Amino acid sequence: MKLVSQAVAATCVAATLMLSPLAHAQQEASLPSAKIAADDVVVTSHRANINGERFEYTATTGTQPVFDDNGDATATLFFTYYERQDVKNREERPLLISFNGGPGSASVWMHIAYTGPKSLRVDDEGFPIMPYGVKDNPHSVLDVADIVFVNPVNTGYSRVLPNEKGEMPSREQQQKMFFGVNADVSYLADWVNTFVTRHERWRSPKYLIGESYGTTRVSGLALELQNRQWMYLNGVVLVSPTEIGINREGPVEAANRLPYFAATAWYHDALGEDLQSKDLLEVLEEVEAYTLNTYLPALAKGAMLPAEERDAVAAEVARFSGLSKQTVLRANLDINPRFFWKELLRDRGQTVGRLDSRYLGIDRDDVGDSPDYNAELTSWLHSFTPAINYYLREELGYETDVKYNMFGPVHPWDRTNNNTGENLRQAMAQNPYLNVLIQSGYYDGATNYFDAKYTGWHLDPSSRMSDRIDFKGYRSGHMMYLRAEDLKLSNDDLRNFIKSTLPAKSEAAKYE
Repeated sequence: MKLVSQAVAATCVAATLMLSPLAHAQQEASLPSAKIAADDVVVTSHRANINGERFEYTATTGTQPVFDDNGDATATLFFTYYERQDVKNREERPLLISFNGGPGSASVWMHIAYTGPKSLRVDDEGFPIMPYGVKDNPHSVLDVADIVFVNPVNTGYSRVLPNEKGEMPSREQQQKMFFGVNADVSYLADWVNTFVTRHERWRSPKYLIGESYGTTRVSGLALELQNRQWMYLNGVVLVSPTEIGINREGPVEAANRLPYFAATAWYHDALGEDLQSKDLLEVLEEVEAYTLNTYLPALAKGAMLPAEERDAVAAEVARFSGLSKQTVLRANLDINPRFFWKELLRDRGQTVGRLDSRYLGIDRDDVGDSPDYNAELTSWLHSFTPAINYYLREELGYETDVKYNMFGPVHPWDRTNNNTGENLRQAMAQNPYLNVLIQSGYYDGATNYFDAKYTGWHLDPSSRMSDRIDFKGYRSGHMMYLRAEDLKLSNDDLRNFIKSTLPAKSEAAKYE
């Protein structure tokens, strides 16, 4: 058989060489290319044992177009939709719509490591192990909610589509259509409407979950879905949230880093014995109080801060951060995070990770003010990339030659007019059913947990909706679920959030 194939191939090559110039041009035009189908799905059946329950579920994997106002397809989004099969009343079954961030990141992270029915094959702390792949996730929230993982344009297998003439929009046109805070929210709201309609989920309770920049995305979507699609939500989950348009520049931004510094230094046994001997949460309680009551006011005073007070603050910041007092003074009390990642363990010849500071790296040399690379991200790509490429093709049956973009080309990203935090507040005010859960890892240096708390405090300045905003912290980093203990805990918190925010049948959406 192999010999026949080689003979046929040789004949084809010879025939090609004898083609006329015109025929040769036609031959070139018909050469295969890696293109994604605009509207195509594969459905597979599976069994799960989750949270003590055994049940069957289907996985619908494929693409669904983005349509413009004229009804023309402008892009196609790749998605995976998990649906439990033994559900009698689908209208009572929650739907969880999941986005990751970047911007430019695929939905791979939460898909195969957090809420989905499969979790990444890593060790108990989240580090790569071979052979790569996925395993059953007994903590997934698929027992209580169906889940759809959505990849925005240019992430995963999602792509911009040519027009009816076969022409691609210019880069400037693409940016206006897809690559910005508000463009992103607008087209994704349309896509969600189509998805919910196609899969007959209009009556289901609906939840959005976003991680990192995905929190900006879902905060904006909450109001966009409500005001333009007339689709009302029960919950929004912010995993490792960004600032979502809530201003915290200057002294607030600088001061809010200290609790994260303390957590990281505690993890690496870099604090004095008085703090190192305490549990992490005891240390954080102390440093949070100091941050709000002393450090923040001191930074606000700037050059007006008396020398004696400056010296005392430097000593305490050094005590909590694991840095030297001299270093803190040289930084004018304001520690740059990149410098911290390089400096904390400089004497040990190691750097700490950005998104998860439990991870260690080694640099070319020990001088300099920032690490050579992000130790945690290289570790994650090490294990996630082979796993998602294997899983989609070999277990879910979706085959394509298009490259799966872990991070896709979406820049420059238009960040102007980011009012997503206010949009989320407005959506909550208009919808008494809508609740918010914030989840953060204590060792996350990119979207630190104290910033996340601050976001929760300032999401509703009136405090009239504070009982609908909850915060959960974990002893891990940006993707807290990579740590085995926190995979269970974070899913349990999410599961409880979904169950507790489903209103009783007689409970009306109104203010008393």
